Amino acid sequence: MSQPGKDKEAKGQGAGTWRGVHESPDHSRNIRSENISYLKNAERHGLKFIFITGGVISSLGKGVAGASLGSLLKGMGYPVSMQKLDPYLNTDAGTMNPLQHGEVYVTDDGAETDMDLGHYERLLDTHLPENSCFTSGFIYSRVIETERQGSAGEYRGKTIQIVPHVTDMIKHVILRQTLSGARVVMVEIGGTVGDIEGLPFLEAVHELRNELPPRGSLSIHLTYLPYLKSSGETKTKPTQHSVKELRAVGLRPDIIICRSDEDVSEDTRYKIAKTCGVGFDSIFVSKHLEYVYMLPEHFKEQKLVEKVCDLLNLDIKPFDIGPMIRFTSELSGLKKEVRIAVVGKYVDQ
Repeated sequence: MSQPGKDKEAKGQGAGTWRGVHESPDHSRNIRSENISYLKNAERHGLKFIFITGGVISSLGKGVAGASLGSLLKGMGYPVSMQKLDPYLNTDAGTMNPLQHGEVYVTDDGAETDMDLGHYERLLDTHLPENSCFTSGFIYSRVIETERQGSAGEYRGKTIQIVPHVTDMIKHVILRQTLSGARVVMVEIGGTVGDIEGLPFLEAVHELRNELPPRGSLSIHLTYLPYLKSSGETKTKPTQHSVKELRAVGLRPDIIICRSDEDVSEDTRYKIAKTCGVGFDSIFVSKHLEYVYMLPEHFKEQKLVEKVCDLLNLDIKPFDIGPMIRFTSELSGLKKEVRIAVVGKYVDQ
């Protein structure tokens, strides 16, 4: 069986699509030095990084929200790259049960990845390489493999720790995106803020935001607003606690996107802004919609992309999402049904 990574190296494409699975050990490399080089390259070319986190509960739609924002930035003419970092210890999504985790999305180069890459590709109309998805399992395996090289490897007998060795490796896979040709690199951190396995990723993002130049990065936090029918209230306390957890690891959100099944009043947005230390004009809503493809239009109406450009010091360019609106209009008018058979593993009746 052919190995995608080796095939790419043979074609001279390995530099932009590195994942490391098929790399032979290079005893001369130094992850920290490479990170510094990538940071300089990012600053030299004016690359912008957007980090997306989620709070309160999982499955809020961070991937769809990020891809929707990415589609608007792409509509402005900015090349966009997207990446998913998941805290679970599986090396990749290939052995995971789709009934627990969702679909396993297979990229063109054969990588078995998280389902969010499907959202990225569909909403951005692009094909992503295998280095667009990494897990804790992969990160730890690379660190341990390097440690096992002993005096011949870059660690050379050091005591291996989460900080700096694991966080340096996480930053390395993020900063490799500077080779993708993108102007905006969007990185989604899987799971929920407060999960113990996600802490190294949040620490790595915290370090990166301090190392990147001012207005070179942005933190977007997606949170959930529960609605109590008995009292007719949208509750903000879970969001407040979620932001508190995020700030405890050194990350302050620049933008909060509130996922809600109900309309969110200005009073509610004002309360979130005051209690979470974010400007009122930085509170946005991701309302439940009939189709996920309606979310870019929903964000456009709220001028989310203009706010992002302002915070990142990017020029606000005219853009048209007419084709997406026409597509969703056609979806709403569908009347025929088709039956689709799915062949897969771990399938229950």
